[in-house]
Formats: sequence, structure tokens, C-alpha cells
Amino acid sequence: MAQQLLDELLRGSKNVMTRKRIINFYMNNRSSTIPELSKELNLSIPTVAKIIAEMYDDGYVMNYGKMETNKGRSPTLYGLTPNSGYFVGVDIKKSNLNLGLMNFIGDFVKMDLGVPYHYENTQQGLDRLCDDIKEFIEHLDVDKERILNIGINISGRVNPEIGHSFSLFNFEERPLVDIMAEKIGYPVTIDNDTRAMTYGEMMKGCVKGEKNVIFVNLSWGVGCGLIINGELHTGKSGFSGEFGHFPIFDNELLCHCGKRGCLETEISGMALHRNLLQCVKNGQQTILARKIIKDESTLTLEDIINATNKEDLLCIELVEEIGQKLGRYLAGLINLLNPEMVIIGGVLAQTGDSVLQPIKSAVRKYSLNLVNRDSAIVLSKLQDKAGVVGACLLARKCMFQLN
Repeated sequence: MAQQLLDELLRGSKNVMTRKRIINFYMNNRSSTIPELSKELNLSIPTVAKIIAEMYDDGYVMNYGKMETNKGRSPTLYGLTPNSGYFVGVDIKKSNLNLGLMNFIGDFVKMDLGVPYHYENTQQGLDRLCDDIKEFIEHLDVDKERILNIGINISGRVNPEIGHSFSLFNFEERPLVDIMAEKIGYPVTIDNDTRAMTYGEMMKGCVKGEKNVIFVNLSWGVGCGLIINGELHTGKSGFSGEFGHFPIFDNELLCHCGKRGCLETEISGMALHRNLLQCVKNGQQTILARKIIKDESTLTLEDIINATNKEDLLCIELVEEIGQKLGRYLAGLINLLNPEMVIIGGVLAQTGDSVLQPIKSAVRKYSLNLVNRDSAIVLSKLQDKAGVVGACLLARKCMFQLN
């Protein structure tokens, strides 16, 4: 069934485009009657009824029962068949993977968070990533032939339209999606990790109808996702959102992008990690001091987050400092874009008010009052699940997007 659907999509006939419109409608509306669908698609009821009957016979659409009504005969509701297709999402972190399986209607069947993974930007690292994805798929209790697409989040510069990563796993002239599809055995799509998190929040998180949203991914680095006029913004080549590489500081600190003084050299998990190590070397006290003195290479960002949430004063002070700095430059984005909502996500968002309140305070101080009043600043609802949720949803969106 999955191969049949893929073949149909490749043909791109008028009938296929109508089917894609129906699938897109049901992705956002769960179920509807044929008259409602007819009105939405601006097609006659007999035409829509015929296509729905075909999709029903093919197994992509099912009868959801009768619609409750007080007037006359109750019309039949139709919607997507949950097990007619599946999508795998892969969110790559610095030291682990988050993997998920989503069915056709957008419900999650399985989610494995924190799977150990040693990130390495080498051919061997790419091979291990593909092996881990294949192992996840092998243990799934679903019909493997119905897996339609695998969405993978990649940090850095990613062009999702051509499937090329310019920052990671860029070893060949061919698009990364083609290479990984060969290795894994399923169609693959890729997108920037922060943009995937933004889409996850847009579809299943904080966003409840807001059309203009800034998402800040405050993790090892710092990135930014944008929703503009209700659409995920990618930029011309998919490179939008590189907030962390604003050339802000005269600190001569080398960023991983190769330039000096980028915003994320002082506002990121990387900066938090570096600052804590320096503080301990200077003799300041923290519950992590023994671990650092024993072997500083074992200190993880998660260790610092946990210590912050256990009210370690030094860790709280360092997180608050990053929040204050972020708020100052976030105020500039708010002045520029006038969003309805700003979402703080990523690993550091797990410190809650320790990072959120300094951000809010700095935004109030440095942004225009009339502008910041429009912008609610909130923590991510999906937290560490945002990336894998977004990866699955983008894998589905990519297959059925209307050109």
C-alpha cells in the first residue's frame, strides 16, 4: 500500500493532487462530512464522494461514524485511516538520539528518547546513525512496508528542498537524503533541527492559532525558528534562523562556524558549560565540583540543568546570566518582527523560571513597550520531545505538501 501511494504521488496527476488536498485537509481537521469537504475543496459533492470512495477502497480513508446532529439524517464522517501509513522522526542531539513513530493521522505509536549516540561528523558517524535508525525500525511492531518517510533533524545549514546538508555529513556531491535513503532503505527528508522543533510546537505544542511566532532553541548552540503569517519560514535556501551567529561580542572566542564573537559564544549551553568549568577552577562552589575535578570531560549539559533544578546557586547564577543576555538580543528580534508569541525551547528551557524570568526582564528593559506587550514569552510545551515530534510531522508534510 505504501509503494502504491508513493507511485501515485510521483505521477502527479490531477486526481493525485485532489487526493493530496484531501489528505492535507484531514491532517488539520481530523474528520469531516463529504459536503464539508466539498465546500473546502470547491468541488462538487458527487466528485468528492467518488474520490473518497476510491480512497476508502485503497485503505487511506475510513468511516468515522455518524456526525451528531439534531436535524434530519446524521451525515457520515470520514477521515484518514491511522495504520495506512507511518512516519519515522529522528532528532540528533550531542550525546543521544530521540526517535519516534507517528501514524497517518499524527498520533504517536512509539517514542524512544535519550538513545545513546556518540555524535561524530565523519563517514563512520553517519553509518552509525543509519544503523541506529534501522535498528529502531526493526523493533517496531507495525507493517514495515507502510513506513512512508523518515524525517531527520540536522543542525546547521540545511536545504530541505534539495535534501542537502552543508554543515554536517557533507561528504559527497549527492544530497544527503539520497545517501541516507540508500543506507536505510526508506525515503528520507531532512530539515534544520530548530525549524523542526518550531514546527512541532506549531502543530502540537504552544501555538494555538498564533500566526507570527519566534521559537528560540537554547541548547548546546542557539538557533531560531520563525512562523510568519502562519507558515514555517525557511528563507531562500533553507538557511533562515541563524540567530546564534549574529556577530555580537568582541570576545575573540572562536565559534564552531569558524568566526569569532558570535552570539552563541556567550549565550548557549556551550557557554554555560565553559563558564561553569572556569568558575570551579577559580574555586567557586557547586555540587558538581567533585565531578568536574575528577574528570571535567564527563560533565554534560544535562548535569548542569539537573544541578540548576536542584537549586545549586552557582548554576542558577550562570543560567540567569545567559537568560539576561539572551533577553537583550531577543528584544531586538521582537522589535523587528512584532510576534504574537516567543517560545523558549531546547535543553536550557528545562531550567524553567531560572532562564525564563531573566529573559522576560531583559526583554522588558530593552524592547519597545508597545511592541513587547504584543508578545507572550513562554516555555516550550513539548520540551525535549519537540524535535522528534517536528521531524515526524515534517516527514508527513513533505510527502503531501501542495506545490
